[in-house]
Amino acid sequence: MKKNFKIWHFLLLVWLVILLVRIELLLGIYKMIFYWGILFFNDSETALKQISFDVFDNILSGLLLIIIPIVFFSFRKKLIFLDSKLSIAAVFSVLLIVCFLIAPVVSNKNPEFYKNIGMTKLLPPLSTVNILHFRGNAITKGDSPLEKFIVAKNKVVRKTFNETIQYIDSISVDGKIIYYQNESVNEVEKTELILKDNDPVVTTQIFLLGSDQFGRDIFARLIYGARISLFVGLGSVVISLFIGLTFGFLAGYSGGIFDIIFSRITDMFLSFPMIFLIVLVLALFGNSLLSVIIVLGFSGWMSLFKIVKTEVLSIKDKNYFVSARLLGLSKSRLLIKEILPVIIVPVVVNVIFQFGNVIIAESALSYLGLGLGNNYSSWGSMIQSGQEYLSSAWWMIFFPGITLIFTLLSANSFGMLLNRTMNPRLQND
Repeated sequence: MKKNFKIWHFLLLVWLVILLVRIELLLGIYKMIFYWGILFFNDSETALKQISFDVFDNILSGLLLIIIPIVFFSFRKKLIFLDSKLSIAAVFSVLLIVCFLIAPVVSNKNPEFYKNIGMTKLLPPLSTVNILHFRGNAITKGDSPLEKFIVAKNKVVRKTFNETIQYIDSISVDGKIIYYQNESVNEVEKTELILKDNDPVVTTQIFLLGSDQFGRDIFARLIYGARISLFVGLGSVVISLFIGLTFGFLAGYSGGIFDIIFSRITDMFLSFPMIFLIVLVLALFGNSLLSVIIVLGFSGWMSLFKIVKTEVLSIKDKNYFVSARLLGLSKSRLLIKEILPVIIVPVVVNVIFQFGNVIIAESALSYLGLGLGNNYSSWGSMIQSGQEYLSSAWWMIFFPGITLIFTLLSANSFGMLLNRTMNPRLQND
């Protein structure tokens, strides 16, 4: 009998595709890791100074590409959702997680990179541009461990600007080397260019999803925008989970003044739209990554508080809970060992739905100019920029918009799937 295509099958397929498509980049990353290891062994202080965020990001992505499949397939029987039937929501969720963990491997272009804007701005999807490579002043080969590491790093880590390339329309090598850019004609000496068989090296770059008004690659910005959305979502739901669990447990278990105070605070937060409070706080304290995570986390704990409080009220008079309390367990141990295992289903499902709400809230803030769009590639800021070019560059707003929609649908579908999987009563319906 033919087996259903499951989530772990799709994970294996994605892993194999990345290995095949990005094999050259991965070899460069592992080469950089090797030379850094040699440099660290010889001079640890110099090696640590070379670890910038971009270098660390590439190294971690290369290692995760090896570690994650091993972990997943080792614990596949314990991770029940990996054996679930594949769906559109599952496919998109897997792709988002892959982009979050190994973005530099999925797209080896810097999301903020721009060059020759006149040549690259507002290019439609699947457009190609020729690249002429110059020698520049960068180290091209070296003998010392530091020089070898720098050479490997320059081939892997993508910067926001690169002085050794020029986007061109065409090139003429008839005696003199002349390259054309839009309506301009430029002459260059052979000694300034990288040559192969005595001819200038010209490569082609494809803009898979087109480019924006500054000539930045939309595909790369979508990939790194997924990181921002998922990181903000995870950070915010952790804060909401901590506050909702703590307040709900104290209100349900202790009652009295704790119940009155926390219930009134919850009612106060629910009495007016939270977007006004979020906008006010961000306007006063700035829109850094940390402030956005904290504000969105503090704005989403109320529903979780009500769930936890209700469940604790129904549990605290049960025999097993009374026995645990008489044995002298502390409140924290009562919460972790006696209450959490019972209420884990509604709590986890609520957190999943809250995760989707946080992502749409961050995108809305970025669209209004109060999120992270000025400092990071955010889906909301991409949509905001695209609305000015809706008639001439539809792809600028379409791709981030459809990605945001599918992310929200995937989060909701995953929440419902998790609820059916973990709730026996729903499985029998």
